[in-house]
Amino acid sequence: MPTGTPQPAFVLIRSQMGENIGSAARGMWNFGLDRMRLVDPRDGWPNTRAVAMASGAGRLLDEVQIYDTTAGAIADCNYVYATTARPRDLTKPVFAPEAAMRDAAARIRSGEKVAVLFGPERTGLENEDIIRANAIISVPVNPEFPSLNLAQCVLLTAYEWRRATEEVTDLRVEMAGAEWATQVEIEKLADHYEARLADAGFFFPDHKAEAMKVNLRNLWSRLPLTGADVQMFHGVLRQMVRWAKRGGGAPE
Repeated sequence: MPTGTPQPAFVLIRSQMGENIGSAARGMWNFGLDRMRLVDPRDGWPNTRAVAMASGAGRLLDEVQIYDTTAGAIADCNYVYATTARPRDLTKPVFAPEAAMRDAAARIRSGEKVAVLFGPERTGLENEDIIRANAIISVPVNPEFPSLNLAQCVLLTAYEWRRATEEVTDLRVEMAGAEWATQVEIEKLADHYEARLADAGFFFPDHKAEAMKVNLRNLWSRLPLTGADVQMFHGVLRQMVRWAKRGGGAPE
């Protein structure tokens, strides 16, 4: 059974290869979408190649809806987007993919039913399909090579849907069980290095010593150190001091 999550239907029109339908299903399910509709697939339905390519997303194909015409596939929808990379000389709103999926999310939240049309691999959508849509989604591709694979276009649109409907963290750090070092730990590390470097005559000449200490302390505060990192740096310095006391020969 499809999930209960409100979402757009992705309508694949006159798809030519089962493999691309299967790949499109994988792309949809990667981002939590499971409403696929097919209009007149060239090789008929069901299609074993689509099932094989879908892999873990085969459940989408079990629930796929088949239609003879584009009009039938979108008959229950309130708003429809047509994906195309080429200008069509049709007066319609033209959305970038991210803006389209934000708009779709807002419409679905308000109770509308939404669909996105994807054309066949070789030619893309025909004008007879696009005129049935309320708006166009235009992917900003390289104008010298505008052709997008069907599954790629589905994946890109599904990704933008996910971004429009889920909170996406721009950057996170995988701590792997560690914790960030505290200011006290950083301060003690700075003290340790400053003391040992002073013993080694590092802060020379005298009139530059204070500026060198400031720069060194600033370096420690800039580094995103974990508590484990701090302990490792302490250990490195202790071992170097022991090595110097042994006369600087090869480590035992």
